[in-house]
Amino acid sequence: MTEYQTPKDRAYVETLIKSAPKEAAAFLNLKYTAERKDGVIPIKYRELMSVAVALTTQCAYCIESHIQNAVEAGATREEIAETVFIASALRAGGAVGNGLMAMRLFEEMSTEKS
Repeated sequence: MTEYQTPKDRAYVETLIKSAPKEAAAFLNLKYTAERKDGVIPIKYRELMSVAVALTTQCAYCIESHIQNAVEAGATREEIAETVFIASALRAGGAVGNGLMAMRLFEEMSTEKS
């Protein structure tokens, strides 16, 4: 294999959808509902949230798509930059939170060994 996550993969969208049509329909309905323009949360903020999630899930296609949508919704370079750092801080915070659990598990497992 010579490449991972290449734009050429987009050629398989229809193949994926046709291979699991019920699941694809459910996913696409959720996606369209979350990205609707008539929600209480303005579209620019929906897209900035989507960018943050895409950054933390590390989906290159999602990052590209939601940056494009955010730009079209009027997001600024500065808003994107702040979104990047907010997402990174929360992702790091999640590691610390899970670190607390790791410490507890270590204590429990070390005590069981004794």
